[in-house]
Amino acid sequence: MWTFDAIPVRQVRETTGVRLDAAWLDHLRGASVRLTTGCSGAVVSREGLVVTNAHCVLACAQALSDAGGDLVQDGFLTGKREDERPCPTLQAEILVGIVDATDFIYAASAGKFSDAFVAARQGAIAQAERQVCDGDARLRCQMVSFFGGGQFKVYKYRKYDDVRLVFAPEYEAAFFGGDADNFSFPRFDFDCAFLRLYERGRPAATANRLVWSLRSPNAGEPTFIAGNPGFTERDATAADLEGERDIDLPAVVAQQTKLLSRLRTFAGAAPGGASLAADRLFEEENLIKVYKGRLAALLDPAFMAQRRAAEAAVRARVLGDSRLFAAIGDPWADIAAAQARRASDFRAYQTLESGAGGGSQLFSWARMLVRVALERDRPQGGRLAEYAPSRRVLMRKTLLDPAPVSPGLEILYLSEWLANAKVGAPPGSPILTTIFAGDSPQTRAAGLVRGSRLTDPAVRRALWDGGLPAIQASSDPMVRLALAIDPAARDARTAWEDDVEGPVQRAEERIARARFALEGEAKYPDATFSLRFSWGAVAGWGPPAHTIGPFTTFGGLLGRADQASPLAPRWKAAALLLDPATVFNFTTTNDIAGGNSGSPVVNARGDLLGVAFDGNAASIAGEFVYDPARNRAVALSTVAMSEALGKVYRRTELLRELEGR
Repeated sequence: MWTFDAIPVRQVRETTGVRLDAAWLDHLRGASVRLTTGCSGAVVSREGLVVTNAHCVLACAQALSDAGGDLVQDGFLTGKREDERPCPTLQAEILVGIVDATDFIYAASAGKFSDAFVAARQGAIAQAERQVCDGDARLRCQMVSFFGGGQFKVYKYRKYDDVRLVFAPEYEAAFFGGDADNFSFPRFDFDCAFLRLYERGRPAATANRLVWSLRSPNAGEPTFIAGNPGFTERDATAADLEGERDIDLPAVVAQQTKLLSRLRTFAGAAPGGASLAADRLFEEENLIKVYKGRLAALLDPAFMAQRRAAEAAVRARVLGDSRLFAAIGDPWADIAAAQARRASDFRAYQTLESGAGGGSQLFSWARMLVRVALERDRPQGGRLAEYAPSRRVLMRKTLLDPAPVSPGLEILYLSEWLANAKVGAPPGSPILTTIFAGDSPQTRAAGLVRGSRLTDPAVRRALWDGGLPAIQASSDPMVRLALAIDPAARDARTAWEDDVEGPVQRAEERIARARFALEGEAKYPDATFSLRFSWGAVAGWGPPAHTIGPFTTFGGLLGRADQASPLAPRWKAAALLLDPATVFNFTTTNDIAGGNSGSPVVNARGDLLGVAFDGNAASIAGEFVYDPARNRAVALSTVAMSEALGKVYRRTELLRELEGR
């Protein structure tokens, strides 16, 4: 997961035999896309065409569905450019520059502590972002912290806020095998979609694009992935991981398991529930497997012993170096001490701040409106970090773009959140009276949803434009709730940041400095949903007696289809036309994580071989450690996409554009 300004090209050459130069890397970077749905993608034509995963556009397909068509279940096929439809709230971003701001950030906060430290750092971050973007409305600048605060860099993106859906397959084909096949292999998923970037109402001219490969990947050939892995904890201390294992994850797994059960019931029973819940159900099924996989990894005594041993070795070197110890002290002890408050602070922080609303879109809008109004006139150093001026443009788009809301799903999410709050809060807590107003979780949730007018973008716009006076005068029950619990939520956030997150982050910065002093900077940082580069090869895995090969084929798909996992009607009708030997899905040794969905998989020439859409079961533990013998990325091949676009979907114009004809 190397950053693009620190790729060890010599190491790449020694391990793969491929010599990469600056032009090759710049071209791949310039064709790689970050989507604000938490996914990745790649530019594949000169006219802004982007390939990604179907599961990355589920929310768009659902938003564009209406009485005339269910785009989730039936797919979205366009024949002409004028049929391409804007995806609400979606923004695409291409990285165009990286500016190191570490010294500037350190200097701004040197010698400061507590609130003064936070204010100075936030002010410096906002200033750096503003200076790098220099008022250019086409750009978005974002400060990214690496190595637990050991480095700070401003990532400069060319943004596209008009992103239109071009093609999405039916859910049955994109997610063939359903949740049972998720994080497994062999796989037979047509998990691809196409978007187009527009500017000023016309398809964007995109100079960098990846050449669409017309040949299948070969076993053993080198592969390279550029994408935006979201989150890893490979540098976290054993004490921090133990806190997550013993406190955070058990609570989250219990809550998500209950929520998933209710979502499945809703999808099976509510009118149109399968389509309404498709995006959320996919997300929750994926999350519960990830959370359980993380917990299993942290419960593995061998893994934790290995982490403690590696940590002890670095710590011993620091303690044995008087100058280094004088500079950083014992940050490992500080992190261990912070865990004592984790249990007491976590529940309130999760209920009122990080998990407030439980996934309700209406509550998310209400909180955003309340906090934008409250934060707007505060000095930069005193604002919540996520409400910096540089982030308001995307926030405004997310808030004001028209987006459908399902009352049934809203009530489900809110009532689950309220039920968890009732269990987790101390008996007689004043915040319970504020939240529930004397009602049960289900009754309160229903009243909030049915009474709110935030489903209307015009109402949201009026509250955004009206600022704090409009918020305070609003009678909308969702806005009133967000405003009423805000003081308690901020208190919970402050306690968490002061007792746990802040001490851990400051200690991690010192550990990062120690590692730089002892080992140099020849390593990659943990994932931060910023563009990263990974190299590997097409490969299966397992001991010889149980080897899992790296390929599936269309023939394998036809053999795998059964009553539990039937072929989608279009695929069934075209089955005899498909070449059964075509490579469908394939696995590589590339190191990826959540956020890499839709990432381009390219060969030594830089041609696109496929798009990553998943990992195998072993990849879940990749949040904590990468195991090259077992971790595998799973991708959909370009040859399979070409074959299906031509013979199943008959998208000849799209196919010509992809193949450069």
